[in-house]
Formats: sequence, C-alpha cells, structure tokens
Amino acid sequence: MAWLDQGRPSLASSRGWRCFQLGLFLLPSSALLGSLLLFPALLFGCAGRDRPYWRDPWNAPLLAAAGLMVLGCFGAYDQGLAWVGLANWLPFFWGFWGFQPYLMNPESRRRSALWLVAGSVPVVVTGLGQLWWGWQGPWQLLGGLIVWFVAAGGRPEGRLSGLFDYANIASAWLALVWPLTLAALVQQGLNRWRRVVVVILAVLLVVALVLTESRNGWGSLVLVVPIVLGPPSWPWLIPLLALALLPVLLSVLPGVPLMLQDPARTLVPEGLWARLNDSQYGGERVLASTRISQWNVALQLIVERPWLGWGAAAFSVIYPLRTGQWHGHAHNLPLELAISHGLPVAVLMVGFVLALLVVSLRRGLSGLFDRAWWTALFVLMVLHGTDLPFFDSRLNIAGWILLAGLRSSFSERAHAQH
Repeated sequence: MAWLDQGRPSLASSRGWRCFQLGLFLLPSSALLGSLLLFPALLFGCAGRDRPYWRDPWNAPLLAAAGLMVLGCFGAYDQGLAWVGLANWLPFFWGFWGFQPYLMNPESRRRSALWLVAGSVPVVVTGLGQLWWGWQGPWQLLGGLIVWFVAAGGRPEGRLSGLFDYANIASAWLALVWPLTLAALVQQGLNRWRRVVVVILAVLLVVALVLTESRNGWGSLVLVVPIVLGPPSWPWLIPLLALALLPVLLSVLPGVPLMLQDPARTLVPEGLWARLNDSQYGGERVLASTRISQWNVALQLIVERPWLGWGAAAFSVIYPLRTGQWHGHAHNLPLELAISHGLPVAVLMVGFVLALLVVSLRRGLSGLFDRAWWTALFVLMVLHGTDLPFFDSRLNIAGWILLAGLRSSFSERAHAQH
C-alpha cells in the first residue's frame, strides 16, 4: 500500500489513488475489471472538491453538448438507439472532471502512464500468441462474466487483434500506448535490468502494432517518435526518418517512374506496400465500401438534419438503406457527431479537444512524460479522423483520462501560482 501511495497528488485521497492506478492496470485487459476500480476512484475524486462541476469553465462545452444531445433524442430517427447512445458520452463528461485530482502533478501522470503500459502486456502477448502459436479463446473469468474471444490467426485473419474484437481497435490501443512506452524507454534513471525489461516490452509492442496491419497504426509509429523525443532531436531525427520513409513512398505513390518504383519495392516488404496502396483489393474496391462513399452519405445526412442530428447509431440504420452496404459508423468522429447529435455538438466537442491540445502546448509541457501524454491524445485524435475506436469502452475511458490529465496540468499551475 505504501508503494501504491507513492506519487499521490495532494488533492487525491489515498483510497481513490490506489483504485485509480489498479484500474488503469486492468483496463486494457477488461473494461469491466478496470471499471470496478475506476468507478470508486471517480466517486472519491468527486468528493471534497473546492468548486462544483459547473464552476469549471472547461466543463461548459460539455454541459452545452450534453443538453443538446438529450434534446436531440426526442426527435431521433430511432429513439431507443439514441437514448442508449448517450452512454458513449455523458458518463465520460463526468469522468473528465472526476479523474482530474489523480493527475495533478507530473509524477502522478508519469505513474499513470506506466500503469497503462504495464497493463498492455496481456494485449501484446495474446496478440502474438494468436498469430504465432495459434492461441484461441474463448477464455472465461468469474464464471463467464468476462469472456475473451481470442481468434486463432487474428481478426480479420492474419491480423493481430489480441484481446480486442478487431485488429484496427487493437492497433488504436497500441498506438495510444506507444508514446507512453517510448517515454518509459528513454527516461533517465533506470537500472540495467529495468532498462532491459522496458526494451523487450517496447520491441514486442512495436512488433504487435506492425502485425495489426493497420495503416493508421503504422503511421503512428513514425509520428510519435519526433514529438516524444522533442525538438532537440529534430536536426538528426527528422532527416533520418525522411530517408527511411523515402523507399516506402516511392513504392506506393502513383505516378512514380518504374525505374524508381521497382527498386523501392524490392527494398520494402511486399505486405507493407501492398497494404498501403490497397493492391490486395486488385484496385477494384466497391465504392460503397470505401471511406469516400461513407463520408459523402454522412454529409448528405448532416445537410438534411444539421441542428440536432438523427440520433446516435442512426448512420448504421440509414446507410444500408441508401447504399446497400452496411457500416456501423461514418469512420470520422466529427462527421459521426454531426450526424448523431447535430453540427453544434460536433463543433463544441471538436473545439473542446483541440483547445485542450493547443492550450496545453502553448503553456508548455513539463517533461518527457507530459510530452508523451500529449502525444498519446494527439495520436488518438488523428486516428478518429478515419475510424472510431472510441466505441470500444477501454479506448473511450483511456481517452477521457488523457483529456483529464491535460486539464489537470492547468490546475496544477494555477494552484502553484496561488
């Protein structure tokens, strides 16, 4: 218990801090197990606050969005789905505020980041096991209350998914954890054996992320490195990355002369350049199955109901009626928000996240792990430009905890000045 109490912020209760850390550790393996500890941590985090929820100006856009979301449910395309869909948002507006006491100083954010990294070990191990050793579920815990459907060979076949339902979701989690793992790897003060452990974990995580075959995940591997290592590394790191990426670009970009493209494709693994330019589809993907078609229909739906939207999950019902293809969402978070809850809500939520990222960057990031924390949230935001991994509750919870950490860094400075 004394070890768990280390790094506890002054405004956090010891019981809440212990629950919060262990909840972060269990979260990657199970949203239920993680929530059994994070929920009491949330209750402890709300007790004894110096001002109520509505007095924090950063909560104002969340309150406004919540009101519009509830109002839109009364005229939704499918009211049942619309009311249920609020569970993806309203509880997390509360969590954003309630988790802040646990993230009020750089050390608590560092420890929280390391708990997420350590908790991701089962994701990496099960993912590698399903591809390399044919591991297969379902595995049950607590009498079937928790079931892991680990698919032999991955889901879809040949792509690592681990404890997640789909490879792209596993990739999103690993991409979120990658900057935190990189910070753990390059931090100072580790002894030899701890350094060896972190190196092994970092290598396995990168391998797992590559094996998801997610193009977003591959992009995050490169994007994260210069941001986490910071500006001092840029004079040598950015030219090195550009040199390493040049053969990849030559192998996939259209219009590159064959005298350049053919040698590049001999250097770059075929699985990589084939995945990047969609050649596995033979260049004949059905238009209705592409992001472009989904976004075109999404824009039409927004124009038809711009103010309060169609209600949560309406896209999954309307899109098949208009195209004959099924997709559960619009593969873009601002579009999904505008379809489900209207343009004002989309503007409020996107503006809220961007404002947190910009303001925290302008005020300065205090150290390596705060840079990694900011980068993890930035990567998650970028991923939501072409997919919606937040529908997995583990990623949703982690994302709001990252947001709470950025907000806490402002409160930390305000308290220090006061």
